[in-house]
Amino acid sequence: MEVDCAGCAGCCLDWRPLLEAEGDETDHQRRRPFDDPNATRAPLDDDPIFVPLTRDEVRAFLEVGLAAALTPRFWHARETSEGVEIDDRSVAAVAGRPVFFVGLRKPPKPVAPVGREEPTWLPTCVFLDPTTLQCRVHGGEHFPEECSAYPKHTLTLEHETECERVESAGGGERLLDAAVDDDLDGLLLGSQALGAKLFAHPQPDALEGVIDRAAAGTLTTADRAECLAVAAASSPGTLATSDHHYEQALDRVLEQADDGSWVGPAIREWQRRRDTGEGVPSPAVADRVEVDRGASETPGWDALE
Repeated sequence: MEVDCAGCAGCCLDWRPLLEAEGDETDHQRRRPFDDPNATRAPLDDDPIFVPLTRDEVRAFLEVGLAAALTPRFWHARETSEGVEIDDRSVAAVAGRPVFFVGLRKPPKPVAPVGREEPTWLPTCVFLDPTTLQCRVHGGEHFPEECSAYPKHTLTLEHETECERVESAGGGERLLDAAVDDDLDGLLLGSQALGAKLFAHPQPDALEGVIDRAAAGTLTTADRAECLAVAAASSPGTLATSDHHYEQALDRVLEQADDGSWVGPAIREWQRRRDTGEGVPSPAVADRVEVDRGASETPGWDALE
């Protein structure tokens, strides 16, 4: 497998608004794995490139003060019999317990992806440097396994990759070599995912209001803390959760809300800048918004040649 990622970041942000603004979007370019309600369960949110983290990755993020980077994803139940009713929605569940992923947040950032020259506000991975379009944690101990396996897993499962969608939309040649071994290690499918990547909340009543806010994209710190604590307390291969790990993780997330890493303040700053309506700044403003707050710098593509 070989890909050309320079200037792209198609798998790290939602670039669909670019097509919508230009009026050249097609059904092929819009298609995402969760778009067909007859094929799978539709998520409550509208993130087309949600990257699920494992329980161990969630714990690791919490240990280093990066809880603000994480958010849950819930799904609509495909059938009433497989769901639980919360906030007037049938939420996908296992044994009566609502299930969810934990992934990375995507605040608005001024970016110019997939070969564009002018930046625009797009939902962008919290760890993506808008200036270089490189990941701030790439190759480090907190680089998600699912990110490192992309697009290998997608190719192995014979699905369309984001590289190919970018190519279809006029983004040049991105997927240079699609040959991969049939290796699904780390993908965690079916029952393997339970408690390891797919988390089951033991108390549906605790999610009243959370589900509404998840669908509206307005989750609070307390909402995220509740879900992250359950994920961190989960036991792989089972529905069991550890009360000790739950309480420890909950306290840790809530403590980090006010005194954590650069992530929370940077997200709030990006949202404030976008909401002022003063136009799109240069991506270089990320030096002040993220790097000056402690984010790692990225080398740029010339340094990798």
